Amino acid sequence: MKRLVIVCLSFLTVSTVSAQIVQIHLGATTTMNATYVLDKGLSEDPRYSSTATYQWAPIGFNFGVDLGRKFGLSLEGIKSKQGQIYDMIDKFEEIKGKREISLDYLQLPMLMKFMSGGNGGARANFNIGPQLSFLTNAVETIQAQKGVYEIPEGVDFAAIQNELASSDADKQYIQQIDANSYEVLQDLNPKDLLTKKANDFKNTEFSIAGAFGLDIDLSKHLYLTTQIRATYSLTDMRNGDVIDAVKNGDAGSIFAQRANLLVGAQLGLHYMLGTTRSHKFKE
Repeated sequence: MKRLVIVCLSFLTVSTVSAQIVQIHLGATTTMNATYVLDKGLSEDPRYSSTATYQWAPIGFNFGVDLGRKFGLSLEGIKSKQGQIYDMIDKFEEIKGKREISLDYLQLPMLMKFMSGGNGGARANFNIGPQLSFLTNAVETIQAQKGVYEIPEGVDFAAIQNELASSDADKQYIQQIDANSYEVLQDLNPKDLLTKKANDFKNTEFSIAGAFGLDIDLSKHLYLTTQIRATYSLTDMRNGDVIDAVKNGDAGSIFAQRANLLVGAQLGLHYMLGTTRSHKFKE
């Protein structure tokens, strides 16, 4: 009987301590991101100039567990748009077209959360961890307008024709002037270079995600999060066949390995199952 009482008391003690330390929270987030496609070939191609590309991740969900005052874990699901827009620049440095990479993902970051501790109503935190992203839609398009363009070093003119022309008939409007330049004689129709439907992109992408920000108590159970976030992909977004075509020189100006970079500001509203740690709301 004594042993049973001791076991019960021990269980109640552990349960009480755990209830005080472990806190579960649920939340919804929204994020505005600056998105980039890091491609050395495109950045060095004289025909392209990257533009500021901003995308909205309208809704995300968060499930988190705080294991004490200074450490926690969180799993998120975020519907996100990424990509990059490049202006096409002719030989006279005028904008004469556009190349756009558009990617839609369902992101699943699993983050370790390091918190400042304390009982204040606002607490700083730093988050880092892996992220798995599932591609839901993707397309890379190009449209060249009438003008004279430079031929990038190491790129064959026939590859440029194949890249820009939507049909064999359109190739007659793309003519080589000399070894270093070519002319587009009329505005060309937009062309899809790569698409998810054609299996040109990988369906999953692995990234590293990080964030830092503040948790701000609003009431006994409700708190606001503000964060600066960033993710960087560790895998090329395109599938193996496309990468092999690049290596073999069969893909025109679809260049070397690409990486996705995203930097954004996130707001979230979270509900704590239990109480927050602020002295203001403890009673």
